[in-house]
Amino acid sequence: MGIVLSFCNMVTFDILRMSSTVTAGTTWWRPFRRTSKKDKKTPSPSEEPRPYLHPEYSKAKVIDLDIREIVRLPTGFEHDEWVGSTTLSFFNNINLLYGVLVHDYCNNESCPVMSAPNNVQYNWQDERGKKAKCTAPQYIEYAMTYSERQFKDETVFPTKYGQIFPSDFRSIIQRINRYFFHLLAHIYHSHFLHLTEHDLHRHLNSIFCHFMHFSVEFDLIDTKDTAVLEDLIEIMQLNCQEGSAASGAATDTDSSISGAVDPKRGSSPEQ
Repeated sequence: MGIVLSFCNMVTFDILRMSSTVTAGTTWWRPFRRTSKKDKKTPSPSEEPRPYLHPEYSKAKVIDLDIREIVRLPTGFEHDEWVGSTTLSFFNNINLLYGVLVHDYCNNESCPVMSAPNNVQYNWQDERGKKAKCTAPQYIEYAMTYSERQFKDETVFPTKYGQIFPSDFRSIIQRINRYFFHLLAHIYHSHFLHLTEHDLHRHLNSIFCHFMHFSVEFDLIDTKDTAVLEDLIEIMQLNCQEGSAASGAATDTDSSISGAVDPKRGSSPEQ
C-alpha cells in the first residue's frame, strides 16, 4: 500500500511543482475565460492527429515500475475499501491535471462538445432521461460534481468503524470510473499537446496506465467504453490481463456515450 500511496503522491507533487497555473484549494470548474471562436472542419477518424501515439510521447511516464503489481488487492485489505480509496486517488489526480488545462485551453468556446477520438461525442442525460449536448467543461463539471458527492456521502463511502459499503457500491464505482475515462479520453483527444508544453504528458500517461490496469484488475469498465483509445491501450500494452479481483456482481454493460446530471444519490446517472 505504501508503494501505491508514494506513486500517487509523486504524480500529485510533480503536477503542482511543474505547473504554475495550479494552486492549492483551487476549484477547476469556476467561470471560464472566453476565447475567440474558430470554425473547424471535423476530420475523419483516420485523419485525426494523434500525437499521443508517437513513441516519444507514449513511452513517457513519471516512474518506471510494474503498475500491475500495485493495483492488486493487498493482503488483509477489504475489497471495497481498496477500490474506493484508489478511485478517490484518481479523482484527486485527474482533477488536478485537468486544472492545468481549464484556465487557458479547455473552455466553453474552445471545447463546445465533450469530444474524444474517432469523432466520439459524450452527451449528458438529465434526471428525466433527456439527452442533451453540452460543452466539455459542463460535462466534466457534472461528472466530477456527481463523483465528489458520492465520495462525501457516508452511506456510500463510509469512514467510521463498523459501517458497511452499500449493496450498489460496485455500480456507483463503475459509473464514476466511466466518467474518469471520458475525461481522460477528452484530454488525450483535445489537449495532449497542451500538456506537452508543460511537460505534463508524462503524468497523464502515468495516470492513464494506473487507471487502466486498475480498471482491468477489478473489471470496472466495459471494453466498448475504452474502444475510443484502443490504439493507445494497445501501444501501452494495457489490455493484456483479465480482471482477477472483480466481485461476482454483474458488470454494468450499458455503454451509450451519454451521462446523467444527478447531484443527488438516489437517482443515479445512466449512460
